[in-house]
Amino acid sequence: MNKFGKLLLVDDEKVALKNLEHVLKKDGYDVVATQSGGNALALLEGQAFDVVLTDLRMEKVDGMEVLKRCRERWPETEVIMITGFATLESAVEAMKQGAFYYIAKPFRLDEVRKLVSAALERIHLKRENQVLREQIESYQGKVNIVTQDPTMQRLLELARQVAPTDCNVLLMGESGTGKELFARYLHGHSARATGPFLAINCGAFNEELLSNELFGHEKGAFTGADSVKKGLIEIASGGTLFLDEITEMTPAMQVKLLRVIQERELLRLGGTEPLKVDVRFIAATNRDLQESMKSGSFRSDLYFRLNVVNLQIPPLSRRKEDIPLLSYACLKKFSALMKKDVTEISAEAMALLKVYDFPGNVRELENIIERGVAITSGNTIETAHLPDDLRDLSIRTFRKKDGRIPTLDEQEKDYIRWVLAEAGGNQSLAAQILGIDRVSLWRKLKRYELEVV
Repeated sequence: MNKFGKLLLVDDEKVALKNLEHVLKKDGYDVVATQSGGNALALLEGQAFDVVLTDLRMEKVDGMEVLKRCRERWPETEVIMITGFATLESAVEAMKQGAFYYIAKPFRLDEVRKLVSAALERIHLKRENQVLREQIESYQGKVNIVTQDPTMQRLLELARQVAPTDCNVLLMGESGTGKELFARYLHGHSARATGPFLAINCGAFNEELLSNELFGHEKGAFTGADSVKKGLIEIASGGTLFLDEITEMTPAMQVKLLRVIQERELLRLGGTEPLKVDVRFIAATNRDLQESMKSGSFRSDLYFRLNVVNLQIPPLSRRKEDIPLLSYACLKKFSALMKKDVTEISAEAMALLKVYDFPGNVRELENIIERGVAITSGNTIETAHLPDDLRDLSIRTFRKKDGRIPTLDEQEKDYIRWVLAEAGGNQSLAAQILGIDRVSLWRKLKRYELEVV
């Protein structure tokens, strides 16, 4: 099979068949042509095709029989039905039986070319999804940082290098990018892997409660302290403590934490004897720490103690190639949790996910897939199972032009051009993503003098 795809053409009209065969071969496809539905069935028994283009009405063996046999023998093959006797009933029946598209004669050759290209793209996505599902299996039972992005791969390599050194690490990145997952990854690849891993969000507590959580207290330290409470730093001794949203820690708490890092000891609230601790600290923030230090809200000495190694985790919008892999990882996870047999994400749904900006990063993707698994009644997440506002791709991704704010028309023109590029030039898909019909898209392309393909 060549890189352009292998096609089977079936039509009992010799001239039409020869013309179509000539055009598609010229386009680089590997084409097999036959005038007989019976011959088509025999060919399908012995070899696989990427796309079958078949006439509907033929003597003895018609196009519906070719479609049926093809779906049984080669379920991944896409079938385009062609007929000179187009009716609504035949079109509906063909689509019900799994045809990729239904086209009426006389057709334009450019129209057929686009349909073949779209069918091959769907096949490519199906095969890619199968590879992704197989890749997901290899992550089971491990710290799940699922990625094929070069930047993320370099970060993981750096994490593997520094993990055994026991130095403190600062993780930076937007909310939902997986900072805690990286912290667990570092812990799992360190000599402390058999010790405890504890995590706390510093922004979830006021100063008094955070102090009690981190340092603990002695019996009688305050009213209601009926027993000794060990703090998380003490409990994490021999392991790793992950301090999420470290910039939310008050200056007073920063001083206490700095002393623990420097002296490797702590005092419980109400205690008089310092306790030795052996803890690796990994901190994380979604803020600009340089700005926080300039404003005086974060201590520079604590920053330098924590920032021995700095890992900047990119947002999901900058690693789009990870979206299919992450989507299938989430699909497997939530299907198992909900005890549902959801194994597929449709090509159309995946295309929408791949062009979405994901302001909530991986956490938002997880929520979208969880929702899809919850509401689908079949084994596939379709576009209908995605959130309604997913198609409302915000123009926030566009920036100033030459120092000025662009007009609405400029924004729309750039946005339509971008969506078309992301959709691989497929106008039907682009219109679906934009939330408009194809005729409206065509008018906008004409209006903005964008190339009409």
